[in-house]
Amino acid sequence: MKKSLVLLALLVLAFSPTLGAQVGLPGGPVGQQGGGFTGPGLASSSVADALKLRDDSYVILKGNIVRHLGKEKFLFRDLTGEITVEIDNDKWRGQNVSPETTVEIRGEIDKDWNSVEVEVDQIAIVK
Repeated sequence: MKKSLVLLALLVLAFSPTLGAQVGLPGGPVGQQGGGFTGPGLASSSVADALKLRDDSYVILKGNIVRHLGKEKFLFRDLTGEITVEIDNDKWRGQNVSPETTVEIRGEIDKDWNSVEVEVDQIAIVK
């Protein structure tokens, strides 16, 4: 019984906001947010570059979705070429896109034996 009470007391102290923050545990001071990287990020790629990348490489492409190919597959085009992109329904986030709409897509290269696609994580209209 004493051991479980001591263990419970230690857990409460470890996860309390002040002590937890001092030892680097979750539950730090309320309202204080952690930092992150503020330097340069990934640069945009072109379709021509994306077609040469390895499987699972992350890409950012700017261009137009020009045609629906069926199910969740679309044809994406920029000034350097075309590539098939797979966009799950939840990735649209209520955005309506036409072939004239310039978009930025972020996703991963998905290579099979005879095809290269981008599996889209995010899509945003470029203004």
